[in-house]
Order: sequence, then C-alpha cells, then structure tokens
Amino acid sequence: MSARTGVVAIGRNEGERLVACLRSLRSEGAAAIVYVDSGSTDGSVAAAEALGAETVRLDMSVPFTAARARNAGIARLNERAAPFFIQVIDGDCTLAPGWLARAEQFLDAHRDFAVVCGRRRERRPEASVYNRLCDIEWDTPVGEAAACGGDALMRAEALAAVGFYRENLVAGEEPELCLRLREKGWKIWRLDADMTTHDAAITAFRQWWTRMTRTGHAFAEVSALHRRSPLRIWRRETLRAVLWASIAPLAIVLALTVSPGFLLLLVAYPAQAFRLWLNVRARLGPDAAAWATMTVVGRFAEASGVLRFYGGRLAGQRSALFEYK
Repeated sequence: MSARTGVVAIGRNEGERLVACLRSLRSEGAAAIVYVDSGSTDGSVAAAEALGAETVRLDMSVPFTAARARNAGIARLNERAAPFFIQVIDGDCTLAPGWLARAEQFLDAHRDFAVVCGRRRERRPEASVYNRLCDIEWDTPVGEAAACGGDALMRAEALAAVGFYRENLVAGEEPELCLRLREKGWKIWRLDADMTTHDAAITAFRQWWTRMTRTGHAFAEVSALHRRSPLRIWRRETLRAVLWASIAPLAIVLALTVSPGFLLLLVAYPAQAFRLWLNVRARLGPDAAAWATMTVVGRFAEASGVLRFYGGRLAGQRSALFEYK
C-alpha cells in the first residue's frame, strides 16, 4: 500500500475477529494502522498493539458511537502525518487482497470522487438466515452511489472539508457523511471488486431485530437532520416503515370497534411479501422467500426505531439502546 494511505479500524470486544482484521491490513502493507477501542474488556487493545497498530482508547464517560471512534482514529493519523487517503474498516471485517491498490488507483484517476467502496461479503452466510440477509444487503449496485457503508477508502481532503463524521449519530453515519460530501459536489463510487469480508455472527432473532431497529432509528434521525436538503435522504424509508407497521394495529382497532371484517387488512402483509418475492426470485433464487418475508417483518422493527428516535427527541433524551458496541 502507498504511504499516502492511513487505515482506521474500530471495534469493541471483537476478539479473534479483530486479530484477523489487523493481520489482513498488515498483509496489504498498510504503513499506518490506528485501532480505536470503545471500552473492550477482552484484551483487544493489547492484541492490536502486539500486531503493530497504534491504539486509541475512547473516554468511557462519553457515549460510544462508531462515528466518534472513526473521527478519533482519523485525528490520530493526522497527528502522525496527514494521509492523502483514509481506509476505514470495522474490526469484525478483513480486507480483501489487492483492494487498497485498486481503490487508490480509482481515486487517483477520478479527482471528483471522494469515496470508493466495493463488495462487502458475509463470512458465513450459511450459518443463519440472518447472515444470509446481511450478505444480500452488502450486494449493492456497481457504479456511482449515494452512499457507502462502514468500509471504504476516502479522500482525506474531502473528509476535512465537510467536518468528518457526525459524532452524535447512533447509526447511519456513513450515508449522512456521504450526503454532505455530495452537497459539496463530491461523488461516491462502488467498484466491482471484493473489498472486505464481514462477520456478523447473527444467530438469533433478537440480534436481527435490534439491528433492524437501529436501521429505523437511523432512517428517522438522518432524514430529520437533513429534512431541508434537496438530496433527500431516508424520508421515504421512514414513512414506509411507519405506514406498514400501522396496518396491523389499525386493523385490530377497527375490527374491535367497527367490524371484524377489517381484519382483512392484515392480508396486506402476505400480499406484500409475495410481491417482493416475485421481484427478486430470479436474482436471489432460494433466498428470495426468506428475504421477502423478513423484509416485511423488519418494517415493524424499523418503525420501533423511528418511534424511539422521535420519543427520545420529545423527551430530550438520547437512545441509550443504540450506543455503538
């Protein structure tokens, strides 16, 4: 890797996943690696230092967010020698061989692009339906994009121009950052290349539900934050979650107060799942039914996140459930 690129990895209690992450970075010749730890109790800091990474321990008296961790890592890189490019990566991911060279080459050739990302793959999609859903989610369209995820190579000057990540966001910090970059005229590109391998390790419905609730919270918070932006972000997704989740309670209330016939409104859910299945069956094959079903179920979790955000805002409180971990 060129000495122009610095790497920021973040994590909390990632264990062997962090070791694998840092080893993948070293194998790519990363000249500067900073690991930012958010209160780990599993020896992550010592493991990172043993592998040659600089470490930053976040102040535990301040609520953790991934955005805050990434900013702290970027600040440490800038203390050393301001890098030209910055690769951000989550501690539960490993970097694909050759990714950094290819991503650097793209940004060198396209000066109007601030961010380049690639294909994030799930390490064990066969382990659970939830891991398979994650792997499907990571398979985003190739070409110019509206946003990236937690792993990407970024132009340092562009990050500085927009003030880096917004640290108080509990989720959705990458699309929010990309929106501000696009407002300044920068572009984002998704390469047709493997970038990272992710280890979600989601084996229980509760874990998946919490993840989807975080997604709904991000929809609501980021769309509210940028409600006046002409680029519009996640307004439709926020309304969609609330509207679909509202059908069931509305049907029950009307059935109890007006007529039992209103329970027929519940047919909207299997009908929507069937419609979604028809749309993706050719692309997803045997996973299409699970994806369609869980997408419909997920609207309830997303709506829960939306309600948590607005409820917390009315009460003047931060959503503690969603602290980064």
